[in-house]
Amino acid sequence: MQKLLSKLRRAVQDFNLIEDGDKIAVGLSGGKDSITLVHLLKNYQRFSPQKFDLVAITLDPGTGADFSSMKKMCEEIDVPFYIYDTNIKEIVFDLRKEKNPCSLCANLRRGALNDYAGRLGCNKIALGHHKNDAIETLLMSMLYEGRINCFSPKTYLSRSNVTIIRPMIYIDEREIKSLVKRYDFNIVENPCPANGNTKRQYMKELTYNLEKDIPKVKDRLLSCLTNTDQLNIWFKEDKE
Repeated sequence: MQKLLSKLRRAVQDFNLIEDGDKIAVGLSGGKDSITLVHLLKNYQRFSPQKFDLVAITLDPGTGADFSSMKKMCEEIDVPFYIYDTNIKEIVFDLRKEKNPCSLCANLRRGALNDYAGRLGCNKIALGHHKNDAIETLLMSMLYEGRINCFSPKTYLSRSNVTIIRPMIYIDEREIKSLVKRYDFNIVENPCPANGNTKRQYMKELTYNLEKDIPKVKDRLLSCLTNTDQLNIWFKEDKE
């Protein structure tokens, strides 16, 4: 865990993710990433130079998932735990009948999480995105949208008056899987009907294949997002 904490601390320092007096809500889905994040932040809280409060919020999309193990885990590590009931599944799959549901679902989940975190007095929301997520998002943007774009480690949302932070941005997914196995964290399986059948899953497989042929390809792709001095793109000239 110490290695992952070191990477989390580096991300906090590089992007000023956590400040004194913050009240941070972890978006806790029950998957390996969010479970790892809440454990890392709780451990970081113990030695952090910044004094901050930590809570966990789980959105119930209406899938009938059992969150009792997450409640027990949060009680054991002394993190206040909240469940927010929503009808996201009904909207996405029953009313809208979306063939490509991920975008709408993500927007609804973000809105619900931002709203509930604000009601709890939280000024920041910590999400469990890791290094692989950033790389996959970058590749999706380039290959499907023709642009260079990725989520930011820290984003202020003026409409909700909350700041989204991603403290695990330097942590590889393999390290998370290893930690989960070592500490035997109880993971809640993703109940989403679209799970595993998405463009992101294809990007995950593409990254895996690239890594077999190009050493440290993930590190190089991630460095593209911070290496602004070496940005070399085309600019069209305006014609008068």
